[in-house]
Amino acid sequence: MTKFSDLNLNPKVLKAIDEAGYETPTPIQAEAIPPALEGRDVLGIAQTGTGKTASFTLPMITLLARGRARARMPRSLVLCPTRELAAQVAENFDTYAKHLKLTKALLIGGVSFKEQDAAIDRGVDVLIATPGRLLDHFERGKLILSDVKVMVVDEADRMLDMGFIPDIERIFGMTNPLTRQTLFFSATMAPEIERITNTFLSAPARIEVARQATASENIEQGVVMFKGSRRDREGSEKRKLLRTLIDGEGEKCTNAIIFCNRKMDVDVVAKSLKKYGHNAAPIHGDLDQSQRTKTLDSFREGELRILVASDVAARGLDVPSVSHVFNFDVPSHAEDYVHRIGRTGRAGRDGKAVMICVPKDEKNLADIERLVQREIPRLENPLKSAKEEAAKDSGKDGAEEKKYTTRTRRSSAKTSEPRKAADETADSTKDRQPKTEERQAKTEERQTKSEDRRPKSNDNRSRSSDNRSNSRSSSNRSRGGRDNGKSVVGLGDHLPSFIALSFEERRAS
Repeated sequence: MTKFSDLNLNPKVLKAIDEAGYETPTPIQAEAIPPALEGRDVLGIAQTGTGKTASFTLPMITLLARGRARARMPRSLVLCPTRELAAQVAENFDTYAKHLKLTKALLIGGVSFKEQDAAIDRGVDVLIATPGRLLDHFERGKLILSDVKVMVVDEADRMLDMGFIPDIERIFGMTNPLTRQTLFFSATMAPEIERITNTFLSAPARIEVARQATASENIEQGVVMFKGSRRDREGSEKRKLLRTLIDGEGEKCTNAIIFCNRKMDVDVVAKSLKKYGHNAAPIHGDLDQSQRTKTLDSFREGELRILVASDVAARGLDVPSVSHVFNFDVPSHAEDYVHRIGRTGRAGRDGKAVMICVPKDEKNLADIERLVQREIPRLENPLKSAKEEAAKDSGKDGAEEKKYTTRTRRSSAKTSEPRKAADETADSTKDRQPKTEERQAKTEERQTKSEDRRPKSNDNRSRSSDNRSNSRSSSNRSRGGRDNGKSVVGLGDHLPSFIALSFEERRAS
């Protein structure tokens, strides 16, 4: 079995490794360190949690033990996608280089430029940075990268796949390709990303100690298929399911990381867990660096039980003995699933990863299973059984509701009887119409007699008025007027004879 003492590392580095409690290198360390010490480019692919950070930190420290740094001209450069991963690499450097007089600088966002500028001006052997902050210092004229001897890209697929390609190309252009040694490390390496890395590597030693995108066998995986009762209630019901899953693990869940796809969901889930008595805190890219560091330190020290995180915490964070990982959302990128669940089951420990999948995420779940080349076991929804019991209890209520509905129908049938009576009344009214017509005929006879008593001079006028009234009544009948074919009783268009008589008397006078 290979030991660290067989890898030609610096004696002071071996002493630091021994003090850290390590004796045997992991497979990726045993295969990547020798070619790195020879000065060759290295492309390392291995499962997360297998010690990739030490695979480039140990040979880099050994190579930098000879020589001296100059102001503003770092001798080595380590690029990391997130602040947390960069800070972790810096901690590893402090651990393994504590017996050597090597200097380092950590360039990440959320920290004052003044302190970082002071460290660069003194000269650093190791520069650990995120791409954005590194370019900020370069544009301000504080950095010269032409003297970089060893350049490391950690989590290479993420650096190249998530929009960092222009920045990485620009940074590589600032270095000297003839004197630069390049090391790429990642847990996943898609073919299209690997083609990009070939432009930066020269005859690299490819080291792949495990099949790409595989999770540790120590991790027990499972997925709960969930569908909300209504669209507007899906979020709250999903959070209730998460709390039920955490409570169901009991004392086995000593600590846990919960991953969400969106920063907004990270805050909402953390607030929900706090409300129901869980010791939880959020961590994502929108928080201040000091707050992110404080939260992560509390989780590592055991003061914080549950860490709710976005993918900023999924890449490369080495938090010892994480018992559980809960995926509140199915990751949109299948590779992220491997990195997320890799936070548990590290260094040979056992772990458990549970994921919640809603119908809209089933496609992403299929992509994950295709990537890991295995079906993730389906777990029973603990809320579903509770709903079934509630449905049984409500069965009696359903029967009573049916009875109530029957009574309502009967009562509605009773209320329809008065309507029938009203219809019968209307029919009887129609039957009485002939009597009304008789009355109208008698009235017309009386009017005729009164007309006979009019003077002859007024006959033509009365006849014309009668014609007008008849024409109007006929037009009303043709138009569907209110008389509906009945003669109008009363004055209407008729001119009473006494009025015509009075007019004639006045004319004669």
